[in-house]
Amino acid sequence: MVQGSFKRQVEVGRIVLLNDSKKLAVIVDIVDHKRALIEGPTTGVARQAVSYQNLTLTNLVVKGLPRNAGQSTLKKFLEKSDVLSAWEKSAWAQKLQQRQVRAGLSDFDRFKLNKLKNQRRFLVGSAVAQAKKQAA
Repeated sequence: MVQGSFKRQVEVGRIVLLNDSKKLAVIVDIVDHKRALIEGPTTGVARQAVSYQNLTLTNLVVKGLPRNAGQSTLKKFLEKSDVLSAWEKSAWAQKLQQRQVRAGLSDFDRFKLNKLKNQRRFLVGSAVAQAKKQAA
């Protein structure tokens, strides 16, 4: 397959992230040039046709997934390829998780976080100043 500057192709088995719910799904079939049939049996996404503008393609692909595979087949391929654990280890997933944690913080938690950041900034700044002083 010839691949140009695009690194993520729309293909059967591609893991996608839904833009509105931030859930993972797999492209099961390509409907047309604007829509794909997706399903996420382990993430709670029902089988549905979704527009590409509502999806974000990830780097992960379930290899060997047949077109229009059923839910049980899809689950078997997902477990065998172990892409969900690879997703959990990715920086992208960890960033989304961190955003979710930060959004759930209370006002007092945000205050404590700010104080800890100030302490860290003071320690790092004083260490850098001391290192500069020794170097000069």
